Amino acid sequence: MRKKLREMHIKLSILILFLLIILTPFQGWGKPFVVVIDPGHGGDDSGAVGAISKEKVLNLQVALKVGNLINKGHQDVVVIYTRKTDRKLDLNARADIANKAKADLFISIHANAKNAKSKGRAYGIETYTLGLARSDENLEVAKRENSVIKLEENYEQKYENFDPSSTESYIIFEFIQNKFMEQSASLASYIQKEIISSTQRSDRGVKQAGFLVLRATSMPSVLVEMGFITDSSDEKYMNSDAGQKAISESIYQG
Repeated sequence: MRKKLREMHIKLSILILFLLIILTPFQGWGKPFVVVIDPGHGGDDSGAVGAISKEKVLNLQVALKVGNLINKGHQDVVVIYTRKTDRKLDLNARADIANKAKADLFISIHANAKNAKSKGRAYGIETYTLGLARSDENLEVAKRENSVIKLEENYEQKYENFDPSSTESYIIFEFIQNKFMEQSASLASYIQKEIISSTQRSDRGVKQAGFLVLRATSMPSVLVEMGFITDSSDEKYMNSDAGQKAISESIYQG
């Protein structure tokens, strides 16, 4: 009797071990697909300011539209916003929200602005991934977006003495090896292609730059500059119902 019980116990143990080995790869199947949408700026950080609007408002309007489209089209996808109201949020806090949610994608939405030093007209749409800026123009975009950390308390300690206005600080992005760089580049390409196809606006391409908001994320991440708020044509388009509809639908499709 004892021998039979021992044999049954051994067989049961083997069966449990077998099931654990077989089922372990499928444990992650129950996790929903999570997209974090990040409307840039907010609160006392207006971002860039145009003739008729503020960047923080445009970012939020388009971000909410993108999220609504995802919710309607994919009920199995969880949409999380870094902010749904006009409130200030640190750059690190935005990445923390995505990391804690174990997000699968991070999309930061912004409006661009012309550098006062640059000559000629600046307009059009561009999408960024994390990396070393290969041109002075790309670097200036990153400097402008990163300058918001100066509104945060103890920003020198938070960002390890990173100076958003110093070119030397951006050298660190040359050595960042993000395992999601390839996926981020693919996502950026899809989004950029869809926006240009849908809006027929000027295509400024997919680029790399040292955005702090993308540095700390642990998933494929992109930053969309949906137009220049300092250009009258771009600003009017971003403020129009048709423009916001086309941009948000393009980001969703991308």
